[in-house]
Amino acid sequence: MATITAPTSSKAAPPGILTHTAVRKLLILALAAAILAPIAATQWSGATWPSALTVDVSEPLGRASDWIIDNRDSHPLFLYFFGHVSNIVVIAVRAVYLALLAVGWAGVTAIGALVAWRVADVKLALGTAAAFLACGLLGMWVPTMQTLALMVVAVLASVAVGALLGLAAGLSDRMDRVLRPVLDTMQVLPAFAYLLPVVLVFGIGVPAAVLATVVYAAPPMARLTSLGLRGADKEVLEAVESLGTTSRQRLLTARIPLARKELLLGVNQTIMMALSMAVIASVIGAGGLGDRVYQALASVDVGAALAAGIPIVLLAVVLDRVTGAAGERLGESGKSPVTWLYALVVAAAVALTGRLAGFLDWPDGWELNIAEPVNRAVDWMTAHLYSGVPVVGGTADWAAHFTSWVLNPLRDGLQWLPWWSVLLIVAALAWLIGTWRTALTAVLAMAAIGVLGVWKPSLDTLSQVLAAVAVTLVIGFATGVAAARSDRFERLLRPVLDVFQTMPQFVYLIPVVALFGVGRAPAVAAAVVYALPAVVRITAQGLRQVDPAAMESARSLGATSGQQLRQVQLPLARPALLLAVNQGVVLVLAVVIIGGLVGGGALGYQVVFGLAQGDLATGLVAGAAIVCLGLMLDRVTQPTERRTTKKGA
Repeated sequence: MATITAPTSSKAAPPGILTHTAVRKLLILALAAAILAPIAATQWSGATWPSALTVDVSEPLGRASDWIIDNRDSHPLFLYFFGHVSNIVVIAVRAVYLALLAVGWAGVTAIGALVAWRVADVKLALGTAAAFLACGLLGMWVPTMQTLALMVVAVLASVAVGALLGLAAGLSDRMDRVLRPVLDTMQVLPAFAYLLPVVLVFGIGVPAAVLATVVYAAPPMARLTSLGLRGADKEVLEAVESLGTTSRQRLLTARIPLARKELLLGVNQTIMMALSMAVIASVIGAGGLGDRVYQALASVDVGAALAAGIPIVLLAVVLDRVTGAAGERLGESGKSPVTWLYALVVAAAVALTGRLAGFLDWPDGWELNIAEPVNRAVDWMTAHLYSGVPVVGGTADWAAHFTSWVLNPLRDGLQWLPWWSVLLIVAALAWLIGTWRTALTAVLAMAAIGVLGVWKPSLDTLSQVLAAVAVTLVIGFATGVAAARSDRFERLLRPVLDVFQTMPQFVYLIPVVALFGVGRAPAVAAAVVYALPAVVRITAQGLRQVDPAAMESARSLGATSGQQLRQVQLPLARPALLLAVNQGVVLVLAVVIIGGLVGGGALGYQVVFGLAQGDLATGLVAGAAIVCLGLMLDRVTQPTERRTTKKGA
């Protein structure tokens, strides 16, 4: 049959022009390389970054660390600002925690179920109640309440900070340009890198944990708030403006109501990000479920770690479903406000009954011990899958082959290249898919790594990231396509993705190490497991949102299922696929630090070492290098829209 051609946008340039532009760019880069490369090779020979072009920042960072330590108990900035912030956070978290304990397990379960019923249906209400009861059955009721109290305060603070930043970015182009790199840094900078300065200022404890969570969880709220405000219907805004309203009135009566769904999605994503910080924050005294996970892993007790990790997953899934259902119900008539009153009365009655009956603390006799069977299963997997498996070999063999056939050649190849050729390759990739500004940003980000003096470990980390992203995209795209083409498969896959996306990385770290050993291969495996759910979800959603008219047109021309996918769905879903690549890169970079704990080495190890030794310079420099890597990879994977200067374009 005839080949089906996917519909093209009117803004897309003809292939001939694209090819001509690409060739012209490559010729310009080749000319620049012919002039500059001999100069660079003569002045600074060798493959690694020249020491003459590095800047030592360890001394000023060391002085800053010493000044904070010396003045933390006497300087007015700490006494009258940071001290008050710390006290407010402690009081808020303690108040929420005591309120949860006062309500008791029966009251908390009833309130959660009734809220889920109010915003969704009976099915979600029963699921919410089952999730809270499961936390108790696992013997984690008190740690769950500690984590929930911390998350309530951290999420409220993150939403407030993110909404204010998003409001500024949504109403001002200049603020949007200023805040974008700040939000990128907040989201890409590894949590371990800024835990040390947070601890220096606030000390070990709840305030430092809440602040670290806010830094990590506020950017999604800011981005989605800005997106919602900027995406408001222009006709509605013009109609409101024609009525003579002020800018403040337009904001309150039009912009914010029109952006309600984006705002609630921002709250949803903030909750997910905050919960993902539960274990990392436990390193600096957050307590709760994260502390239980961290202690269990320190003693290599996978069962106990899983028993504490499951409640984190359950909390994340419940909050995700409830906030998602609330977003879908916005604007609908739904249940009348009177039902809220009935729900509150029923919840108060259940809480009071439980308190009078002595059902405040979860009964010890109702707890289930899953640690022993889980540990036995892990031991069996290690004994039977690690090595000696007929034909396919063991997981240790797979890890060794992946390291020797993929990771080592990739790392050695990157480190063998002259430093100026790496910059040239980065410039070529960024310029081919973007503008000269894109290429300049990518080159400057890569050059900053050399200036900071961490060129070789950064290339080592880059090799691991590239390998992990490649594996993630291959598996993620294939799984996303299957999920987009089968509703049943998507329904079966959704809870699996929920578990993978919300389970703390520390929980599956030990099974990964048990199966693959210690080294860079398990670090890559952990990154793939963490980044895969987002890639699958975005790919499936992008393919499902392809214009039905285009699909119907292809079917009417007799296109097969495979042709529809290759020639219609994939081209039209290109923005979603590029977003999947971007998120895969960001999430893989987020696990680089975790990889440093299991033998990944390179920048991840340096960040962890800096936190463990209190070395501010080592941790921050390695963290800044990871941010630069993320910025560079973002620029070489995300095409930049080109502004046209033609009239009528």
